[in-house]
Amino acid sequence: MEQAQWISSFANHSCAHIQASGWLGDVQTHVLDSVSGTIRFLRPWSQGTFSKQELKNLEALLLLYLHSFNKEVQAFASQFQFEYPFELQVLSGCQMHAGKASESFLNGAYQGSDFLSFQGNSWKPSPGAGSRAQNVCRVLNHYRIIKEIVQSLLSDICPRFLAGLLEAGKSELEQQVKPEAWVSKGPSPGPGRLLLVCHVSGFHPKSVWVMWMRGEQKQPGTRRGDILPNADGTWYLRVTLEVASGEAAGLTCRVKHSSLGGHDIIIHWDGNSIFLMLICLTIIVTLVLLVVVDSWFRKQSSNQNILSLHVPNPAFSTRVNIQDPKNSGHQLCLAQEFWIKNRFLKNWKTSLKQLW
Repeated sequence: MEQAQWISSFANHSCAHIQASGWLGDVQTHVLDSVSGTIRFLRPWSQGTFSKQELKNLEALLLLYLHSFNKEVQAFASQFQFEYPFELQVLSGCQMHAGKASESFLNGAYQGSDFLSFQGNSWKPSPGAGSRAQNVCRVLNHYRIIKEIVQSLLSDICPRFLAGLLEAGKSELEQQVKPEAWVSKGPSPGPGRLLLVCHVSGFHPKSVWVMWMRGEQKQPGTRRGDILPNADGTWYLRVTLEVASGEAAGLTCRVKHSSLGGHDIIIHWDGNSIFLMLICLTIIVTLVLLVVVDSWFRKQSSNQNILSLHVPNPAFSTRVNIQDPKNSGHQLCLAQEFWIKNRFLKNWKTSLKQLW
């Protein structure tokens, strides 16, 4: 489905701001550059199969329509009973179904609520929108040329442009990337409670099914976050479940995605046992290293003491040699070794404390 969406924000009768973007399914293909006032193509294939001249004409028409829209709204704001500040949202586009004619749509909203739509060849108020929407539609339906342009955009240009995008972007749009999944413990929600977190990342396309399960039973407390984009064009999702500490055993996180070919990813919740095992293993390895290093330093120190027995004691020497360079060098060596040993052991003990 190809769709264009824009939001016009009106602060007062002379100040308006517009945001617009184009999407093909979950992939953003175009955006309106508010600085240059031009449409930017975000993908190498965002131009579809249209010629440069067709794109130039289409861009000029869309920009004229967008900017004229803001001016007309400000001119009729009082008559339409729009109260500043306010926002208007418009969503339009088309979709194609195999073996069927394309479907097009254009829906408008006022302050986030359904307001009107373009159906057939006329504007119609949304159910429950009230007399204000009826008044706006009555005025818009008097502009025959605008209705013809909108009809042409929706029923002719949009389907052709969509077909070109699907052809030009086929390799990227049909790309299948398998997700990676892992579980972790989130911030404690309270005494005796656990927040289980299932992370799913690196998948494409965007559509994915993730659920906390116990056997084949879905866990009703599962909460799904927003699907967020990764820098490489893939997606990330975080799904959580809050449980009592004693109820976490036996839970699994199940992931379904089109790239998996029907083979679901199932991650068992055993994060606590693995975490404790890793801590214990780290402590054991650290202690063994400390013992080995300490033994090595003791052995080196013992060897130095044995060597020192063969050095004459200056107190019993027939010659007093206070400035003996060999003796001074030996004392310096022992001092350096002692300092290195203490510093090494101190660093390891500090690292060990940080693990606790």
